[in-house]
Amino acid sequence: MIIMLKVKIKDIEFTSPIIAASGTFGYGDEASNILDLNKIGCVITKSITLEKREGNPHPRIHEASSGMLNSIGLANVGVDEFCKQKLPKLNNINTKFIVSIAGSTISDYISVLKTIETENGNHIGYEINVSCPNVKSGGMEFGISKDIIYDLTTQIRKITKKLLIIKLSPNVTDIENIALSAENAGADAISAVNTLQGLAINPITGKFLLSTKFGGLSGPAIKPVALAKIFKIYNTIKIPIIGMGGISKASDIAEFFRVGSTMVQIGTVNYRDPSLICKFYDQLLKFMNENKIKDISDLTGNYK
Repeated sequence: MIIMLKVKIKDIEFTSPIIAASGTFGYGDEASNILDLNKIGCVITKSITLEKREGNPHPRIHEASSGMLNSIGLANVGVDEFCKQKLPKLNNINTKFIVSIAGSTISDYISVLKTIETENGNHIGYEINVSCPNVKSGGMEFGISKDIIYDLTTQIRKITKKLLIIKLSPNVTDIENIALSAENAGADAISAVNTLQGLAINPITGKFLLSTKFGGLSGPAIKPVALAKIFKIYNTIKIPIIGMGGISKASDIAEFFRVGSTMVQIGTVNYRDPSLICKFYDQLLKFMNENKIKDISDLTGNYK
């Protein structure tokens, strides 16, 4: 049986429905010499900001039950250095790539995007990170307001014709309405969900285990939450959803498709073993063959 794993968002065809999530795969070029990137439909860069960021003080990663807490704080080289040093390398990788953008103000997002737009990049689009829960200014505030999401998306849409994805936070009660605002403002797709807000503390000393106290929880522990949020979004909007949140095996990917995803992002497991993301491609083929599923797209929103 011929298995079809190709998917399409907007007018772009991806050879695989699997995406390497932002912040878990370096800038995207580092793995090009050790992994078969043809099995990855797309790579999303670390979130790029206007100025260089060192990130939050250590400790900023903590292993949690069935997951991980992180408070990296958007550490990155800044947009100028990204365009000078990273973008030329990304132009040569063997798969598509998307640039993730973050900011503390709307003008930050606009400035970063305008700078990248002037470069000769092969990137197919942008993922707008409005949902990072570990940056004190911006981040979470953008992601919880449908009005700000609408304003930000509208302004970005005026600047670029490339694929525009808005990455949403699960730390809200009305994620479907926020997604709808992004759609109405011109977004091409929604990625959901980013990390859940969490905290860890030493029971003996009372010391917080992250320097920022709060961090973002990811990994298998958040999968049921992610599935619920995606299901709500799918039944509200018409544009594609890129699902994420705790995927650790091929059957998880099928679950995310069942509740409405068109593609999926793999994140936390990349910390454990960067090669797993490519193995998921082979495991997904096997899963579909065993269950007589010919086309991965047939699973999108296919629930009872």
